[in-house]
Amino acid sequence: MRHHVSKLLPYEPDQLFRLVGDVAKYPEFVPWITAMRTWNARHLSDGVEAVDAEAKVGFAFLKERFATRVRRDGHERQIDVSLLSGPFKKLENRWRFLDAGKGCTRIEFDIDFQFKSRLLEAMLAANFNHAVDRLMDCFEARAKTLYGETAPAAAEPGA
Repeated sequence: MRHHVSKLLPYEPDQLFRLVGDVAKYPEFVPWITAMRTWNARHLSDGVEAVDAEAKVGFAFLKERFATRVRRDGHERQIDVSLLSGPFKKLENRWRFLDAGKGCTRIEFDIDFQFKSRLLEAMLAANFNHAVDRLMDCFEARAKTLYGETAPAAAEPGA
């Protein structure tokens, strides 16, 4: 399954890049991620880092773990995630944070995944778009918590 989301948010690209790139904090604001373990953090080149991360997820009918490799490129403001292990046959996602001017960022999020289990895939397919939208809402709410309603550069004059 593939899905693309593009959203304009009133925050600086570097703020959102740091927020999404801090995978260890996901259990604090993504309700279905119940735990996160990171290891193997490494510097790949100037502005590029990688870390491996294992998420425990829990829904009413599903409790699983999966591990990914997270590559954060600060120069390109891009985060790429690829599968290491878990219930997926395939999992890739990419976050891009594009400067939209006036303190705003256009987030481009692409995800492509396939479960090993056809039954699990069929069960989740019906709610997939809703789940991705909820995920984006979690990150937007976290940005509001960390940075306020709008980034300083995007605030109305005299505010």
